[in-house]
Amino acid sequence: MKVNDVTSYETDGRVAIVTVDSSPVNALSSAVRQGVAQALDSALADEAIGAVVLICAGRTFFAGADISEFGKPPVEPSLRDLLKTIEDASKPVIAAIHGTALGGGLETALCAHYRIAVPSAKCGLPEVKLGLLAGAGGTQRLPRVVGIAKALEMVTGGDPISARAAYDMGLLDELAGESSLRADAIAFAGRVLAENRPLVKVRDKTDKLDEARGKPEIFEQFRAANAKRFKGFLAPEYSIRCVEATLSDRSFDEALAYERSLFEELMADSQSAAQRHVFFAERQAAKVDGLPADTPIIPIRTVAVIGAGTMGGGIAMNFANVGIPVTLVENSAAALDRGLGVIRRNYETTASKGKISADDVEKRMGLIRGTLDIADIGDCDLIIEAIFEQMDIKQEMFARIDAVAKPGAILASNTSYLDLDQIAAATSRPDHVIGLHFFSPANVMRLLEIVRGSATAPTVIATAMKLAKTINKVGVLVGNCFGFVGNRILAARAAQADALLLKGASPSQVDQVMTDFGFAMGNYQMRDLAGNDVGWNREKSSSSTVREILNEMGRHGQKSGGGYYDYDEKRNRTPSPVALQVIEDFAAKQGIVRQPVDEQEIHDRLLFAMVNEGAKILDEGIASRASDIDIIWVTGYGWPRYSGGPMFWADLQGLPAVLAKLKALEAAHGPAFTPSPLIERLAAEGKGFKDI
Repeated sequence: MKVNDVTSYETDGRVAIVTVDSSPVNALSSAVRQGVAQALDSALADEAIGAVVLICAGRTFFAGADISEFGKPPVEPSLRDLLKTIEDASKPVIAAIHGTALGGGLETALCAHYRIAVPSAKCGLPEVKLGLLAGAGGTQRLPRVVGIAKALEMVTGGDPISARAAYDMGLLDELAGESSLRADAIAFAGRVLAENRPLVKVRDKTDKLDEARGKPEIFEQFRAANAKRFKGFLAPEYSIRCVEATLSDRSFDEALAYERSLFEELMADSQSAAQRHVFFAERQAAKVDGLPADTPIIPIRTVAVIGAGTMGGGIAMNFANVGIPVTLVENSAAALDRGLGVIRRNYETTASKGKISADDVEKRMGLIRGTLDIADIGDCDLIIEAIFEQMDIKQEMFARIDAVAKPGAILASNTSYLDLDQIAAATSRPDHVIGLHFFSPANVMRLLEIVRGSATAPTVIATAMKLAKTINKVGVLVGNCFGFVGNRILAARAAQADALLLKGASPSQVDQVMTDFGFAMGNYQMRDLAGNDVGWNREKSSSSTVREILNEMGRHGQKSGGGYYDYDEKRNRTPSPVALQVIEDFAAKQGIVRQPVDEQEIHDRLLFAMVNEGAKILDEGIASRASDIDIIWVTGYGWPRYSGGPMFWADLQGLPAVLAKLKALEAAHGPAFTPSPLIERLAAEGKGFKDI
């Protein structure tokens, strides 16, 4: 019997089965809540029914709240009202879980009296990743079934756990057969009735809480151990406070009210808005405007990577990780052996942490074949060049690749700055040339900038976007220009940082402003980590910048023991008097009298330069959406997720305020801050980047 469009009601003996089918993920929308509430009413009113199984059709149990309803007028019943109905039911309710029970889905299951799941199911409270907390009782009920320590991990990390782990820690009462959840759940309900089991309310359980009473140090130790990970974020701390409330003098209902008050604080704060923006923006980035959904995809069964250095090796690992064979090409046996050795050590390190098995190491290494003969790439579907960042070298390599690659193969460059069209011009197939800009370390970083050239064919673009998902990357399509999106904005920021050094700031002062804003590292920490000599050519060096001089001195960064900072044998960083002297001497030669620089000037020059460059990129069509720029910077460059990316952050300031700031900076520091015409237009129209 249909209750409404998304809910059905059936009976099997004394068991009622309430099934929700609301694709794609059975989010707890108003229609779902209404349907479940009506079905429960029917079951509770029927004297012939003794128990209720709550189950979902499709690929998952309730995967969470309906995020699209956030900020809209509430529709009854609210999730909290529905959960109270389930928890207070006079007949046992059994939650039957497959797929995922996440967020509000797990909170719903915790209000059922019993929980059964298939072994492949996952359970979790991921609200913290949206800048929120589990605000429908999750922070209060979860500790009562898994204990304080495990609850703290789950509510602050947001990652799901396996059904087996959930069963072992008491979150689940039984595991079902992988393909027999419905039958097993009905049978379980029958046993509950036959054995006259009690109505078990999680809210009444206290044994797991009692284990932690009188141990307040649990919370402070947890905060201290995770201080770096939680820095700047509100939601993890608020979640910890809610779990603390389970051991306070508050009643359960008072603790629920406290949880709700903190949830509402987070919902009203810009951090949650920023993290929700990132959540949706990442999904939007996968969509390419103007690219038909039925665009043919080129099968990628084998891949070649040219260059076994840090980037090439990391790129190769991405494909081996998902079972795609890779041919790794180098020009010397020593370089090839070194590259393969680094890959093996990376895998063995991962295995030592228990993330993969020893068999996985051998299986993945077995998928990577080294060669010194470029002719061995002739049968590969995709060939990725990852060699020195110099145009003539890349053009020569692409001509060689073009000569041996099979017809229809995609030729990709990992270039981070260079003109893709010039690279493609070295081939007879510019329509099959694309940029795949991985970020270091390539086997770890999630971002993949996909650069389309002027001739790149739609099928090649569609294939690259699909490939990004296959290798678990966030693919963002961008246009072709110097530095594309990420590095072009980085270059604008770096130019201001270098100017600030000459004016009077120190590298550590500039970096401190960036880390205080929320970046994991500042401009000069990042340069030293990556290597100041990346892209630097000794033969062409002319002592024309501080960076060139440092490189000429052999100060290449962490790897050489010194760059903008000095490093000890463990790569611990300290301010460098040598680098500071280089800066002072260079400024003097430029006729610059250095003077103190305050933190506000550093903040404004760096951040507003980034926003202005982003606006130019949008205006030129290099990026399709402001949110794509945000995803690139949050995912690839360490922009703090809780402020949403440079364009979202600019919208928070208000574009009239941004425009006024840019004009003031232009007056003080020159045409680098001349406002983008797009900012002027949007400010005049009362719009933001979100409106285009």
